[in-house]
Amino acid sequence: METNETLKRSLDKIRLTSLIVGVVGLLASALVWSVDPETFYRSYLLGYMFWLGISLGSLSILMLQHMVGGGWGLVIRRILEAATRTLPVMVILFLPLLMGLDTLYEWAQPETVAQDEILLHKAPFLNTPFFVFRAALYFAAWILLMVVLNKRSAEQDQNPDPSLPRRLQLWSGPGLVLYAVALTFASVDWVMSLEPHWFSTIYGLLYLAGFALTTLAFCIFVLQRLSGYEPLASVLKEKHFHDLGNLTLAFVMLWAYLGFSQYLIVWSGNVPEEVPWYVHRLHGGWQYLGLFLIVVHFAFPFVLLLSRTVKKKGQTLARLAGLLLLLRFTDLFFLIIPAFGHGGGFNIQWTDIVTPIGIGGFWITIFVAKLKDRPLLPVNDPRTIEAFQTKEVLEHG
Repeated sequence: METNETLKRSLDKIRLTSLIVGVVGLLASALVWSVDPETFYRSYLLGYMFWLGISLGSLSILMLQHMVGGGWGLVIRRILEAATRTLPVMVILFLPLLMGLDTLYEWAQPETVAQDEILLHKAPFLNTPFFVFRAALYFAAWILLMVVLNKRSAEQDQNPDPSLPRRLQLWSGPGLVLYAVALTFASVDWVMSLEPHWFSTIYGLLYLAGFALTTLAFCIFVLQRLSGYEPLASVLKEKHFHDLGNLTLAFVMLWAYLGFSQYLIVWSGNVPEEVPWYVHRLHGGWQYLGLFLIVVHFAFPFVLLLSRTVKKKGQTLARLAGLLLLLRFTDLFFLIIPAFGHGGGFNIQWTDIVTPIGIGGFWITIFVAKLKDRPLLPVNDPRTIEAFQTKEVLEHG
């Protein structure tokens, strides 16, 4: 069993390494920006959406935990809270995307809009000032929820007020609705509008489910690596990993259901405005990546997560979670990158790997710093005794 001092040294080492990786990765990507802005911005958008997915997915799972309770949520609450507190950094990292609007989006190019009847029709919504205004609203809503939830949790660490869990619950109900609405519009603005002629009523739901799945995989991966440190070492049981595995299975199935539903609706409708999105992703080599996602992102984890043995073994589940993180990135690659191919074949640039790693270096640096701010378990939460059957954790955290 490792000591807290050992944990702090390990986290400090991770912070330093992540910061170096972040600086090197983004500097290397910035060199591309000067000669090929489109390649840089597409890779930056890909990386940004992946890491934003963990920040926002953590916000949704955190509110879900406050709504339903349970030991599974208590053991990952500090991970979730630390991830949500990276949101102000994600606001800053969003600024390069604003600089590249006219490179990323057809609707931000006046000469293109003037020659396109559909873009002219959508111009009252898809225009730069309104786009920036909506982005500010989305971040304001998410950061408001983050601040309230983290502030109330910090108050609970200092004050054993039995009313605080109820107040967190009252914020989380409406908060989940606000979060879902903001993320739905954000996914349409930031990703779906890359192909502005196309639309889908399910598109936002894909990101709601996908971000939650990314977050659960990230939490399982981190939790396993923190499991040897107190107070987690004293309370973490197989049942907690089992519950997290069940929740992960649920979101794997939800992600697959939504993806299939969107495909079925587009295929059965056969509307000219909707079909090209899938045409770009079912030809030129992209179809093999789509098949890979069906088999490895859905079928493989689905079968494994049906096993109680897999879900109860923290190390095994963590390995699967690590794979799911790579698959979530692959899914975002499949959703975003074909929009820049203009109907061409499968293509991947080195910046599609290096730029997300660079963004991730900065994200992990901030995440680790926030994780160190508070104990690894909530303090003074009245549900701790029920969840862990121990009063010591309730009193000392």
